[in-house]
Amino acid sequence: MDRRAPLNRDRVLRAAVALADAEGIDAVSMRNLAQELKVVPMALYKHVANKDELLDGMVDVIVGEIEPPADDDAWKSAIRRRILSARQVLLRHPWASRVIESRPGPTLIVLDYLNSVVGMFRSGGFSVDLAHHVMHALGSRVWGFTQELFPAAPAVDPTAVADRYPYIMEIAMAGAHDGDSAVGPGCDDQFEFEFALDLLLDGFERLHRQGWTPPRRRSRP
Repeated sequence: MDRRAPLNRDRVLRAAVALADAEGIDAVSMRNLAQELKVVPMALYKHVANKDELLDGMVDVIVGEIEPPADDDAWKSAIRRRILSARQVLLRHPWASRVIESRPGPTLIVLDYLNSVVGMFRSGGFSVDLAHHVMHALGSRVWGFTQELFPAAPAVDPTAVADRYPYIMEIAMAGAHDGDSAVGPGCDDQFEFEFALDLLLDGFERLHRQGWTPPRRRSRP
């Protein structure tokens, strides 16, 4: 007797996330997913129309794992905790940052998350203009990852690098680096992520207290 759970959208999406976790995002295809679920590929199309909808749904599953904010938290601690929760989610799902960046537009669940982050700034007294600018400043940090300054090591002789680029070598050798970071190789370890996040939040707080307003925009000719 076949006791498998009935196929539905949630089961398909969670199986796709598990496949990406186990084998990487490049292994996720409708055919491979059908094999994992022991169904014919056409059975999947009743629940996800195509690969793009599958990827969107996988992002929704990931976003659903981010810890919701506590209602009684101050804006700064609430946002910090929410973003660090997002980072922990990405550490569990190392492929997720690549997929998030690849999506051409946000789903409703993604918009719910972004709206909640903006809402924490607004509830903290930030003006619409300041909330707008701080979201741009946070960038991908709102999802728990950052783009690397140097995505790959230079393909040159290290001695030549040290001679020609002494300041780059100084900072490269000065701090601890996390070559096995799940959200990208290089300097993006937990300390550096939190350092930059705290620096931004402190700056946002200072601007908020100063009653910052945007400079008058120049009219275009």
